[in-house]
Order: sequence, then structure tokens, then C-alpha cells
Amino acid sequence: MQHSNTSSASGQNQTMRNYYRFQSRIYDLTRWTFLFGRKHIVKQFPMQAEEEVHILEIGCGTGFNLRNMASRYPKAHFTAFDVSPDMIRLTQKNTRAFSERIKLIEAPYDPENAADIAPADLVLFSYSLTMINPQWSALIELAVKNLKPGAYIAVVDFHDAAFPWFKKHMGNNHVRMDGHLLPFLEKWSLPVVKSVKKAYFGIWEYMLFIGKKPTS
Repeated sequence: MQHSNTSSASGQNQTMRNYYRFQSRIYDLTRWTFLFGRKHIVKQFPMQAEEEVHILEIGCGTGFNLRNMASRYPKAHFTAFDVSPDMIRLTQKNTRAFSERIKLIEAPYDPENAADIAPADLVLFSYSLTMINPQWSALIELAVKNLKPGAYIAVVDFHDAAFPWFKKHMGNNHVRMDGHLLPFLEKWSLPVVKSVKKAYFGIWEYMLFIGKKPTS
């Protein structure tokens, strides 16, 4: 069973590398039209701007969130994972002004690669969990373990879709939209922010969630 899980994760990681080999070239030009809520979730972080915190991002993409967070939290330090070398190269370029506070890791987020990561004050998943199938639940559990007691997990992502044709279309682009994230997140953390919003007149929904890790 362990071998099967490992093989599945390895196949998923390679699929993502292949997918973003081209998509990385057009990502920032196109994703603003449907990756809603990314700036808003950062504004909802339950911490003060001048706090010296450690923020961990899983699936940093082109560095959009890292650049935003580093500007908003000038004393924060960041660790970011992404399996795509193309995305890591873009993140390095796009966050050069903050490079002394950002550690980039070109690797899957798993127990082995996360073993030496300092406990985080907040872990961010931004439009990454719905693309990580079927390992999404294991990543949430690992993120909670990597949090300090009383720290936070933040997620902005697709939630669900009203039309089967759209779910099929998103599935063809490696995105699962079944409303599956929120119940699992609430199982592992205490909701501080939780909202589901409609996009494009209700064709699909996206969700914002910030949960607090129990202190005991």
C-alpha cells in the first residue's frame, strides 16, 4: 500500500511538472481572470504587519502570493514549495527584491522534504489543493503538523461547480471541484474565516478559509 501511495504521488508530481512547462509562460497573463480571492485571503491573515513570523506556502507558482505577502509583512520570513522547476524560476525572478527573506524549495511537499522546516505561524495553500489529487488530504494533515500550536492554515481555492460540463472541463485541467476541501479543513482546524463566493454568475464557486490549529 505504501508503494502504491508513493507511486501515485510521484505520478502526480510529474504530471504537474509537465503541465506547467507550458502554462508557466502564460500563467500570470491568464490566471487573474479566474483565480479570485488571492489578495483578499492575505488581507485576512490574523497577524500584524510588523510581526516576525514564518509563513509556509505550498505551491508557490510564479511568486504572486509571496511578493504580496513579503510586501505586506516586511519582517516575515517565507518558505515555499513547488514541484515545477519552471515555476520556481519565475518565482525567483518575481521575488528578487525579497530574496533574503524567501527560501524556495523545488520539491514536493511531503514528510521527507518538510522534515527540516521550522514550525510555521501560517501555512498557505492558494489554488493548489484542488490540483493535488488524490494526495490533498495528506498535505493538509502535514501542514497542520508543521504549524505551531495556535497557528493558522489558510486556503483559497476552487470550491464547487453548478454544471457538470464545467466540472469535466476543469477535470481535464487537473482540477477537482467537489466541495471536498472545507469539511476536511474544519476537521483539522477551528474556522476563523470561512466563506464561499460565486464566480461568473454562479458557474462555479471559490472558497476562502483560515483555520486555527488547536493548542492541545
